[in-house]
Amino acid sequence: MNTETTPSELASQALAQLAEALQAGKSEALTTYLKVMSRFTKYSWGNCLLISMQRPDASHVAGFHSWLGLGRHVRKGEKGIVILAPVVSKGKYSKDKQATQDDAGDGKSERRLVAFRKAYVFALEQTDGDDLPQFATVQGDPQHHLDSLKALITSQDINLEYTADIAPARGMSQGNTITLIPGMPTGEQFSTLVHEYAHQRLHKSERRAQTTKTIRETEAEAVAFVVCHAIGLDVNSASADYISLYSGDTATLSASLHFIQSTAADILAALQSSEAAAR
Repeated sequence: MNTETTPSELASQALAQLAEALQAGKSEALTTYLKVMSRFTKYSWGNCLLISMQRPDASHVAGFHSWLGLGRHVRKGEKGIVILAPVVSKGKYSKDKQATQDDAGDGKSERRLVAFRKAYVFALEQTDGDDLPQFATVQGDPQHHLDSLKALITSQDINLEYTADIAPARGMSQGNTITLIPGMPTGEQFSTLVHEYAHQRLHKSERRAQTTKTIRETEAEAVAFVVCHAIGLDVNSASADYISLYSGDTATLSASLHFIQSTAADILAALQSSEAAAR
């Protein structure tokens, strides 16, 4: 990455690089990006893309001083990973939202996003020091995550049904009902359920008319990929043809990545919250 470029140029270059790889038939570029996204769900899709382009093997990232606080230090000579950090202005506003020049009157303080700046983080693999706490993962079995996902879905007034009548399809989403074929292994059931729930979240509004069936299926499968990978399931890259996400222009690509990232992050956050409450 050229450190002299502006934040907007950085984002544009990363997106263009991904689009070029996909156009050349290199679908593994998006698979790599989705794996990064699954590890950094609190980052925007743009910053996930920047991390993926610069350090696709990163398992955890943090700033220089944050690593020191965790008992680790960045090794001498390591190059930082460029991301975009928000620049927030705190000003005084009157009731009609017109900015004031002082603190007089009955205005109140508001934080506004005014720009982005370049910031640097470092991957765990670039540091030495104390071991990080080990996070629980699963190896091919979603365990309690499956029950949490079912509870999340039914809490959204979505019916969950099982029938062999939908075969050979593994799952189907119609109206406010998700139907699964019975008897699937738990890992496959979890992945299919995330896929169908993603359809409920992404494709039941006016946006449905703005997308093709290929884009809808790929977005849903990409969400399933990210969520499954994040909880430690062994995800087969053959589960979706990721290159179909690219449909000819970077605007479509960036829009899809935004929806994939935000939906996957919401699902993972909801699972984490419900499981923490159950402890």
